[in-house]
Amino acid sequence: MDYDSVADELYALRPEEFTAARASAVASARTAGDRELAERIRTLRKPSLAAWVSNLLVRSSPGEVEPLLRLGEGLRQAHQDLDGAQLRELSRRQHALIRALSLQARQLAKEAGHPIGEAVQREVENTLHAVLADPEAARAWASGRLAKPLNAAVGFPAVAEGSRPQRPAPAPAPSRPGGKADEQQRRRLAQARKDAVAAERELGQLREEAATAGQEAAEAKRQVDALQRRVDELTEELERARNEHQQARFAERTARERARTADRRVREAGRKAATAAARLERLTAPDA
Repeated sequence: MDYDSVADELYALRPEEFTAARASAVASARTAGDRELAERIRTLRKPSLAAWVSNLLVRSSPGEVEPLLRLGEGLRQAHQDLDGAQLRELSRRQHALIRALSLQARQLAKEAGHPIGEAVQREVENTLHAVLADPEAARAWASGRLAKPLNAAVGFPAVAEGSRPQRPAPAPAPSRPGGKADEQQRRRLAQARKDAVAAERELGQLREEAATAGQEAAEAKRQVDALQRRVDELTEELERARNEHQQARFAERTARERARTADRRVREAGRKAATAAARLERLTAPDA
């Protein structure tokens, strides 16, 4: 029993099976006397639905992992080289591949018994964007052990598909090494990179907020639907109770009427019995 094999087994499970399996693995490690391993297993976090779907994609389609990792390497290199033509080509591949993989992940989740909505699919797509932008995110995704979806802290500035290639800038006039023109160019380039990073970070935050809002809206709708079903059930139950109450009142009135009728008949029978007894007494008297 070792940490990596246990972690792989746990993150291959369905989300609802994770907690019980983790507790069992912790107990097994403690029984074996390995308290350090037990503590490491205990700290493994249950994956969110989006993280589980991302892990499912890695485990179910290992052939898709390497192409995405290579594409990420190419994109990062192209951004570093400021190669516009290569960026536009890789960007087209990026959008097509991420969309295809997110749809594939959605189908895999459905087949595994956990259909996902648009909000979770967006989180899966954000994870794939992070894989392309960040080498550490790529390694985490490729491990198949995500506990939560990824969101790239640093990403790529958008490259519009079909935009016209820019003409190469005219070569600057020769200048002394370290001259003013070179320094200005370096500052402009550094600022452009900072702006691109800030814009991508803001985009990532907005995507995350939108995904969270979508999840909250979906959860609120589920609660509203559940409460509406409960209201319908209680309304039906109340209607049944009213009908039963009316039937009980009718039965009570009928029983009371029968009781009154029976009481009258008892009194009449009592009077007849008394009359008959008196008559018998007169007839049997000695002087009769």
